[in-house]
This record gives sequence, C-alpha cells and structure tokens, in this order.
Amino acid sequence: MGVAIFSIDVEVVDRQYNLFIFLFITLFLLIIFWNNLIARFLFIGGIFFILGGLRFFWSVPSFQEDNIIFYNGHMVDMVGKISQEVAIKENNNQVVVSVSTVNGKKVTGKVLLFLPPYTDLQFGDVVQVKCQLKKPTGSDSFVNYDKYLARDGIWSQCSWPKIKKLSYNSSWIEKIIIIFFNFKQQIQNQVDELWVEPESSLVAGLLYGARAGFSPEVNNDFSRAGITHIVAISGYNISIIAKVLLGGLLMVGLNRRRAFWLALLGIVLFVLFTGASASVVRAGIMGVIVLLASQMGRLSRIGNVLVFTAAVMLLFNPYVLVWDAGFQLSFLSTVGLIYLSPILNNYFVLNIKNIYIKSLVENFITTISAIIVTLPLILFQFGRLSVVAPLANLLIIWIVPYLMLVGFVAIVLSVLFFPLAQIVGWVGYLGLKYVIIMSHYLAAWSLASVSFSVTVFEMLVLYSLIIYFIYRRTNRY
Repeated sequence: MGVAIFSIDVEVVDRQYNLFIFLFITLFLLIIFWNNLIARFLFIGGIFFILGGLRFFWSVPSFQEDNIIFYNGHMVDMVGKISQEVAIKENNNQVVVSVSTVNGKKVTGKVLLFLPPYTDLQFGDVVQVKCQLKKPTGSDSFVNYDKYLARDGIWSQCSWPKIKKLSYNSSWIEKIIIIFFNFKQQIQNQVDELWVEPESSLVAGLLYGARAGFSPEVNNDFSRAGITHIVAISGYNISIIAKVLLGGLLMVGLNRRRAFWLALLGIVLFVLFTGASASVVRAGIMGVIVLLASQMGRLSRIGNVLVFTAAVMLLFNPYVLVWDAGFQLSFLSTVGLIYLSPILNNYFVLNIKNIYIKSLVENFITTISAIIVTLPLILFQFGRLSVVAPLANLLIIWIVPYLMLVGFVAIVLSVLFFPLAQIVGWVGYLGLKYVIIMSHYLAAWSLASVSFSVTVFEMLVLYSLIIYFIYRRTNRY
C-alpha cells in the first residue's frame, strides 16, 4: 500500500475545521435524541471510523521545504540531534536524527543514518551530516521497510554519510537517559562475563529484550518453535511475560498485592532498560493493562481502559494501526489475556488444588490465549503457522520466570562477589541450555512451521468466531 505525500493549504484546513464542527454537533444531537441504542452505536462507530481515516491521511507530512521529505533524492548538509539510542548491528550502526536545519533552512522530520561500526555517537549528541537523502525502500527480506520506519515518523534515510559531532547531550533529561543506557551496557558486560553464546544472548533477551547476539540458527529455531515472544519486545510478548511473571511470583509464596507491584516494577524497568522507545512504551502499557486485569478482575472496566488507551495511542500516532504489526499483536494479545484466558481457566484450572500445578497450567493457558487471538492476524500478516507452538510453550514457558530470577540474581552478585555469581550463573546455564536444546529439537520437526496464509475476509471470519465464543462464554459466567 503506497502513501501519497501531499500538501495542505489554508483552505483545506478551514474545510477540515468546519467538518469537525458539523460532526460534533451531529453527534451531540444523536446522543441526546436517538433512542435506538444499536443504530446509534453503529452510526457513531462509523463516524469515528471515518474520523480515524481522516486523522491518518492528514498526519502524512506535507511535501514542502520545511519538511525533510522534500529533500529526498538530493545531497544535503543538515544539522540535528540524535533522538534515539544508537542501534549497534552486526555490520553497521543505525542512528535516528531529528533534523533542525537543511542547507541552512529550518526543517522538521527524522532521518535514519547507516554508519560504520564503532561510531562514537550517543543519544542527545548534536551532529552535522552531509549525505544523499533517499526515501526508505524495502528489500527481499523486509518488503515493508518504508512503512516500518514511517510508523515512527521516519521518511528519509542515508547511508555512510560524512558526519561531525558538534556538541554532546546537554539537557538533564538527556543525561538521565544516558545513565540508563550506560547502566544497560554494564549489565550486558556482566552477562557476557557470566555466560557464553548463545546462553548470554538468551539471558539478555529475557531480561531486557536484547537479541543482537543471537545467531541466525537460534533465531530460526525460536521462530519455528513459536517461542520468539520470550525474547522480543512487543506488547504481545510483554503481556505474556507479565502474566507469567505474576504467576511465578505467586508460586514462590508472595501474596497477590506484592506480586502485582513487583511485576509492575519489572515492566517499568524493562521499558527503561530497552531505551523507552515509542514501540516499547506502547508494549509496556499493554503489559500493565494485563496486570490490572489480573488484579481487578472487572472485565468491563479493563475493556474500557484497553480501548481508551489504544485510542489515545492512535491519536498521537495513527500509523501504528495500519503499519505496526507489533501494535496489532499487542492489542489483540491483551484482549486474549483479558477475555479468553479467564474462560479457559474456568474450564481447566478451577478445580486444581495443588498451587504449583495450578500456576503452571495458568501460565500455559496465558500463552495459549494470546496465541489463539493473535493467530488469524499472524496468518494474514506473515503467512506462517507454528504447529509446535502450543507444545513448545508448554515445555518452555514454565521455566522463564525462574531463568529471569536467576539471571537477575547472578548479575547483582557479579558486582558484589563474582565467584558466587558464577555458581548461580552455572545453575542458570542448565536452564538456559534446556531452552536452547528444546527449541532446536522442536524446530527440527519437518512440520514444525508451515506456510499457511488467509485473506482479509477469512481473517475477519475467524475473529467473528472468536468474538462470538468469548461473548457467549462471558455471559454464561
């Protein structure tokens, strides 16, 4: 799906203003005088659907000299500030710069820079860049790369530019953020001292979502086995980890209130350690909603919170609804954990007396609930079905909270008394090796992952069936 870049003049803005005034008055009168609740709901829903579409298209930046996209295809001399953590990849460093001037003219917008490895730059630095700007394009491995960047407001990129640092990060907020980034690097250094690859990358992935050290083989094993969510950053994954972490804390003897606050703290620290980017913050919010659902138990309240939160997110960034599969998975998995998980628990957990077995079954149901509700979207977006995912999650997900706990304790001890940290790390190594071996074994099955895609219509039919099932069972209970 292409996006046309267009300009918006004063006359268009006036028409938009008049349209919003008309719609506001119309909705106000309908809410007061229309007694047919179903018809009123459908009509108002349709109005907001139209407004959402208009919000999306009006948010596309205008093709004018005050926006960076105007200069795509040209050699430019620009000045800007690094606005995100520098992403260190295998063959390059990726830097996002919020541009302030181009060729001496004031502009707005973001540019993605591809730089040589080991570039001495960090968040908050002001830089001067000379390069040939171009519109982001996809590749055979990442067809929708341009849309992936556009969701974060990035419409331009350049590779191997001439770059000069003009000043360092200066504001106190930037300095605090840098402290968190440096702290995360220190943690990574301790992880590398305690474990070898691929176990060290698995610990880093479990604790703060880092996956840079994973080999292609391990990535492929996790993907085919359907357990990528334990080491990736999205609301889909954080929601599952949050629920499993809560269950693990309850299983070790903490009461529900303390377990809730510790799990909430874990999500906040996770968001900070991973850079607190917009996508991670959205994922963290979804994880918090899942915890609130577990704590409050009021589906109507939590449903309202979920919808309101999603609406606010889309108000600030409408691109994520269409171009961000992570946001889509976040929202749907949260729906599954809030609405479907309690139904399945009533079937399989209600009569279990042993607290440990009950916790294990609840953790498994948590994962299965998210898998069921996100499956139609996954089949539509990616066209792949992990057949062994339920079995893989049953065999692996139970150990995740313990590995997170052991990894955290080992890292803390490595600062205080390294020999003791090595002992704890060796205990954790056995569990990490179990995950690696089990994922490789299951991924090696010939039918572990198969190509299976659905159309938009088929996806909507599947979701209609899921909604109908949840609606009937929720009313029953």
